Amino acid sequence: MPDDLVPADHVITIFGACGDLARRSLLPALWGLGREGLLPRRFRVIGNSLEDLTTGAFRALARRAIEEFSIGDIPEDAWSEFSGRLSYTSGQFKPGDTGPMTEAISAAEAEVGGSPRRLFYFAVPPSAYPSLTAAVGAASLKDRARVVYEKPFGGDLEATCELNAEVHAVLDESQVYRIDHFLGKETVQNILALRFANGMFEPVWNGRHIDHVQIDIPETLGIGTRARFYEDIGAMKDMIVTHLFQVLTFVAMEPPARLDADDLMAEKTKVMSCLQPLGSEDVVRGQYEGYRDEPGVAPDSQTETFFAARVAIDNWRWGGVPFFLRTGKRLAAERWSVTLAFKQPPHTMFGDLPEGFGYDHLALELAPTEGISLGFVAKRPGPSFSLAPASMDFAYDASSGSKLVDAYQRLIHDALLGDRTLFTSAETLEAAWHALEGITRDPPPVEPYRQGSWGPEKAAGLIAPRRWREPAHP
Repeated sequence: MPDDLVPADHVITIFGACGDLARRSLLPALWGLGREGLLPRRFRVIGNSLEDLTTGAFRALARRAIEEFSIGDIPEDAWSEFSGRLSYTSGQFKPGDTGPMTEAISAAEAEVGGSPRRLFYFAVPPSAYPSLTAAVGAASLKDRARVVYEKPFGGDLEATCELNAEVHAVLDESQVYRIDHFLGKETVQNILALRFANGMFEPVWNGRHIDHVQIDIPETLGIGTRARFYEDIGAMKDMIVTHLFQVLTFVAMEPPARLDADDLMAEKTKVMSCLQPLGSEDVVRGQYEGYRDEPGVAPDSQTETFFAARVAIDNWRWGGVPFFLRTGKRLAAERWSVTLAFKQPPHTMFGDLPEGFGYDHLALELAPTEGISLGFVAKRPGPSFSLAPASMDFAYDASSGSKLVDAYQRLIHDALLGDRTLFTSAETLEAAWHALEGITRDPPPVEPYRQGSWGPEKAAGLIAPRRWREPAHP
């Protein structure tokens, strides 16, 4: 492995190490990085949570998580080496704490030797961020440290500004890694390559050629056992500010001077600053039928499980081009995509387009399969000159390169290297919440929708006379 891809020596501390995120994503990601040779040569991982476990029990928990959520076998020699670097300390880490947690970090650093870097991963509820951040500072652990904050980071403009201030009272912004695992997806990153490395795309990536843009993240699952979390968050806070707005910045940004963190974050912030504030006429909030019967949900809940928005970007490139964003639970299918719909020719000699065909489009498929497709019309084979939909498709194949395709693996590796390129800045988040401030203060009522549908009927009116791109349609 090239030396520039191998991080410096580290002590990695995961707060919330027994939680669902750690089990499903973080522990398997660290294991995968180790298998790829992308962990530091000398490191230790400290798990921390309120559960009273021994280090042996934590290692067993990690083994079960890796067996369930990782791909490939687990060679015993590799597992023995990896698990030997795991330890566990229980209890809440509070400001002024000089007890077990601080001692565990000191002991791990002594085992690594020298002056290893520190990576703190906050896989805990956002309400714990201020206290944990203050504890890191009070324990004099902020030197050589980077801190990863999970979403959601703030719940409205005021809360986000307040949290940024509390974080910056301890940490420099360069030490702060606000993670959005969507930005670790290969296809999301490939938006940059598609636009800026290919002369055929960038010249038409603007309002002169594009009619509208759709960013669509439907989910078939419900809230499961997350009612307590979801009732306080809802679809807008859970998905729009994080995933969909962040993808929007990649689609809409101007070319950065260089592909580095500072330039990329600056361009993303410019896009967010150009968002026109949304009003109630620009959004549709929905709630799937039966949501209020879910365990832990209030019988009169107004929490939205569906959110669609019409967004305007007031700048030279995108003036007059609407961006349509849609996400929701219990929808008809799970196909996450970005679609750029091109304007129709001003005049056609071929008569009507094929029935049901909307626009030539470039679609970036984000999940469950990742790839790029171009939809257009072509002559139908035969004696008559009639048109039919056609497409060209590119699918990602992990066998063509590194097996490192998991978003959390990519972003944890970036954090270990100190690369903030795919993370979110304070300014970008505050600008995003500014655009949504009117909705957070005075949200429109939720519209009921049938489970297994595409959301409330009102959502079709939001995009009319256009229509949402769905799996059954080009």
